[in-house]
Amino acid sequence: MKPLQVAFTGSAAAPAQFPRDGLPEIALLGRSNVGKSSLLNALLGVKGLARVSAKPGHTRLVNFFKVSGRGKAFYLVDLPGYGYAKVAESERKNWERLVTSYLIGRPPLALCLFLTDARHEPMSNDRELEHFLVDQSLPFAVAATKADKLTRGALAARRKQLESDLGRKAKAVVPVSALTRDGIDEVWKVIRAATEGPPRG
Repeated sequence: MKPLQVAFTGSAAAPAQFPRDGLPEIALLGRSNVGKSSLLNALLGVKGLARVSAKPGHTRLVNFFKVSGRGKAFYLVDLPGYGYAKVAESERKNWERLVTSYLIGRPPLALCLFLTDARHEPMSNDRELEHFLVDQSLPFAVAATKADKLTRGALAARRKQLESDLGRKAKAVVPVSALTRDGIDEVWKVIRAATEGPPRG
């Protein structure tokens, strides 16, 4: 198997700085403390590529990672998290505008990987995001992170619950652990199905 090639290609603070090469994009969204950076590092197999902060909420730009070497090249896109960071209201609004400007009217966006913590019930801002994705007809899959913290039975129950709740319109619902790597291969299958398929209209 060819080695996976990963390159951080830059951060964007405005739409003018987003890539223009038209490659498919997979966006990671979720609460600031849901483990986006850990999952990104686990998916790419490059420890420390995405900074894992002890203080959630420190991703303030849209970060692009180009992935190639196996199949069609694409970008994994790390979006600022929501709902946790202790920042000024004006700064939070700026983050929201940046994320919205990325999500709406972005033809290369092939899939939103919607992260939620497997240990907890979805919060109000998770439900707001789900409604937004559905309203905007954006394709998404739910990744339930920190799955290693639950017993097998509890995890199966959580997956079933998410499939009828946040994930009722999702392409898939996948429990995943960056620590044990359980679910990583399944997430990759979802990503490949999105990046290898026809572009969104």
